[in-house]
Amino acid sequence: MRTNIKTERGVAGLTILLSLVTFLFVIGLLVMIFSMMGGELITSTYDSTTATVVSEAVDNAYLTNGTGYTLSVTALNSGTYVIVALYNDTTDLVTSGNYTLTGMVLTNATDFVGADIKVNYTYIYDASNTATDVMNDTTTGISGVTDWFPIFVVIGAMVVLILLTVIIITAIRGSGLIEGSA
Repeated sequence: MRTNIKTERGVAGLTILLSLVTFLFVIGLLVMIFSMMGGELITSTYDSTTATVVSEAVDNAYLTNGTGYTLSVTALNSGTYVIVALYNDTTDLVTSGNYTLTGMVLTNATDFVGADIKVNYTYIYDASNTATDVMNDTTTGISGVTDWFPIFVVIGAMVVLILLTVIIITAIRGSGLIEGSA
């Protein structure tokens, strides 16, 4: 029967430490890949939804000073804004030739002056659904794995220190400096 005797010297636990570093690198790489994939899945599973805003108050100062009034939409990836109606004094309909809408900015196209201006408009935005919520929770959970890395490093270092201690004790006993009990 052939026995293999380990002949490496001075590498006390180094292979374990290198394995741990490689292990943490691979886990970090997988976490990064899955987080990126999850982020892309989240953005691809939103529902395109149309919303309507009724009677949003428009500050007349923005219409008269030339800067324009920015519609107050805070929805995710909103766009395609369409003015349904613009009212002056809450009852008089302002015709579409008197204003322009560029993106989210409503500007005065003529010299109309109004008070108590209200605007009704529609827009399209990305609405969250069950799939996006699940993917968000999953991506958040996967990205939390890296919080455990310091614990893995500490445990790996402790294993290496224990191996070094065992090797040192074995070397001292083998040198004959300390008498072993029989």
